[in-house]
Amino acid sequence: MSTPKRRPYASRQRAEAAAANRVCVLDAARDLFSRHGVDKVTITEVAARAAVSVSTVYAVFGSKEGILRELMRAALFGPRFRAAQSLLDGISDPVERVARTARVARAIYESESAELGGLRGVSAFSPALRQLEEEFEAMRYHMQRDRLEALVTSSRIKPGLATEDARRIMWMYTGREVYRMLVEVGGWNPDKYEEWLAATLVDALVAPPERR
Repeated sequence: MSTPKRRPYASRQRAEAAAANRVCVLDAARDLFSRHGVDKVTITEVAARAAVSVSTVYAVFGSKEGILRELMRAALFGPRFRAAQSLLDGISDPVERVARTARVARAIYESESAELGGLRGVSAFSPALRQLEEEFEAMRYHMQRDRLEALVTSSRIKPGLATEDARRIMWMYTGREVYRMLVEVGGWNPDKYEEWLAATLVDALVAPPERR
């Protein structure tokens, strides 16, 4: 006797239900983390707020840190980042790519501020948050590598500046703390931040044009 095939609509319904549960868990966790702090919230509380079972939360995310990682990934590398990265990928000039890095940084921190601003305020000293921040900072540092190597290959890097030093400079200027001090504390609007950052990166990393 042949085994009956699964009906396509049943598989689709299960996939849609799983996706809906995932969204509910993330929304619930974001709200609870923002209200009470990451360290004080339990998986049981997240499951109850999302109206799903505790086992479902563990099956999808593995742990509370897994939920936090997904919240951070979605905030930092969501639609705004993808749009800025797509624009960057369409540029071949290495100097312009360095300047356009400012758009990518702006996209990351604007989105993060909108999505996780409350969470960061309450969980500033959370070990779990600190550990994931280090993980994402290492990822951000790695993602910038090609831009600096292209600058070196084209002989457009500032004379006397080592490649590794250039990478550290770009990573520093595009860091969260610079955005926080200038925009969130200093009152700059994002346009001003992006314009300043683009000019600063080019000035710090690119060889000045030859005088004729």
